[in-house]
Amino acid sequence: MKYVDLSHVITGGMVTYPGLPAPSISDHLSREASQERYAAGTTFQIARIEMVGNTGTYIDAPSHRYENGPDLAAMQLSRLANVPGIVVDAAGGLRALDKTLFRHVDVRRKAVLVRTGWSSHFGTPAYGSAHPFLTSDAASLLVEGGAALVGIDSLNIDDIATGERPVHSMLLAANIPIVEHLTNLEALPNDGFRFFAVPPKVRGMGSFPVRAFAIVM
Repeated sequence: MKYVDLSHVITGGMVTYPGLPAPSISDHLSREASQERYAAGTTFQIARIEMVGNTGTYIDAPSHRYENGPDLAAMQLSRLANVPGIVVDAAGGLRALDKTLFRHVDVRRKAVLVRTGWSSHFGTPAYGSAHPFLTSDAASLLVEGGAALVGIDSLNIDDIATGERPVHSMLLAANIPIVEHLTNLEALPNDGFRFFAVPPKVRGMGSFPVRAFAIVM
């Protein structure tokens, strides 16, 4: 059994999505300051982080798109943890990934992870433009096929050239969580693994970073 980390590291000042504020990480209580509160030789750090939910590798709950949809606290663990996973290879250089990519793939009750290779640009200006994305007919097929979760190693699962977000709209309307900004998908086999992407149980938020990983059996 092997663990495969599929998440980007979150660091202060990093850019995940162009235009969104970078996280700020600091001490609420530093080790030096804690010396005044505890016994000699006993120190602690209490850190604080200020960030938007769309930071690093993160998950979108239905409430990210729909006001009355389930938020992070209401998401079903059965869709987030120990989900049988499959990798769909889309690293051929195409941007618009349509339903033909999934035509002969059994997605039912699976975490469907789309490997584009775009994560190699993460942290560079190239990551924020001309990224691969799914088309609306691909999203429709994933909904009809009964996918449990859909992830991608790209900037966005939708094309961001316009304000429309058909893939988010269809998947989240069907209660299918979305994980964006995955990485290291090349380390996974096409199937035979279990996928995990669990956010904290926060009420009133629809997106939050996850430590996405897989267990390869």
